Amino acid sequence: MSEKRSDYISWDEYFMGVAELASMRSKDPSTQVGCCIVDEQNRILSTGYNGFPHGCDDDAFPWGRDETQGETKYPFVVHAELNAILNNRGKSLQGARLYVGLFPCNECAKAIIQAGVSEVIYLSDKYATTPSTLASKRMLAAAGIKLRQLTSKASLLIQFNKK
Repeated sequence: MSEKRSDYISWDEYFMGVAELASMRSKDPSTQVGCCIVDEQNRILSTGYNGFPHGCDDDAFPWGRDETQGETKYPFVVHAELNAILNNRGKSLQGARLYVGLFPCNECAKAIIQAGVSEVIYLSDKYATTPSTLASKRMLAAAGIKLRQLTSKASLLIQFNKK
């Protein structure tokens, strides 16, 4: 009888990998973010990525970031976390864990709190000192939501042409 593999990824790495894979669906030229929400039994409840709302042609809206250049994407884009919450289609998210590539903004934090998520696991906190992120952290802490930055040595490569 042989022993099981020892080099498998953890649940955290698996779900963050799903979030990162979801981010690859984003058409945003500068920032791709994905989200995966799971229940207490490690079952995936929903996924999402940043993009325009359903029915809004992503060729008809701006993708720019610089407001001095005219219209920007910011009023139109739905963030990955909110998309995942909305994609859940009404199932309870009470006690769920949310995996996301980028720390949630204040608007997503409101939705996370209202949805009943109990923990947010994130990769990057590159906007840590911005007013939006500081407000998000303040609200999430006040609501008792656990925050954890995932650190891992795992590197995931997905090959569709395995032989």
